[in-house]
Amino acid sequence: MRGFFFRLIPPRADFAQTMTEDERATMTAHFGYWSDLSREGRVLAFGPVQEPAGTYGIGIVLAEDLAEARAIADGDPASASPHGFRTEVAPMLSLVTPGERFDAL
Repeated sequence: MRGFFFRLIPPRADFAQTMTEDERATMTAHFGYWSDLSREGRVLAFGPVQEPAGTYGIGIVLAEDLAEARAIADGDPASASPHGFRTEVAPMLSLVTPGERFDAL
């Protein structure tokens, strides 16, 4: 297993403050999807990040390879929605948790 960093970029900088009811429903499904992955032990952490330029989501995921990590991103209801979200996935060179270490090499 390897660690991957996910970044969910919303369709606009003020998305967290201006989402529509349909977008809110998508975000509820998104939260459920990531909560399920977390319970399965595939996601170590996830949540929104507030920066001056806007809010975005992050996740730390365990997967066998980039293809599996990409499949997790593609299965996210936010990514699959028509709302214009983008997901960036990057392999971590090393991921250290309280109980384990996951290295890319």
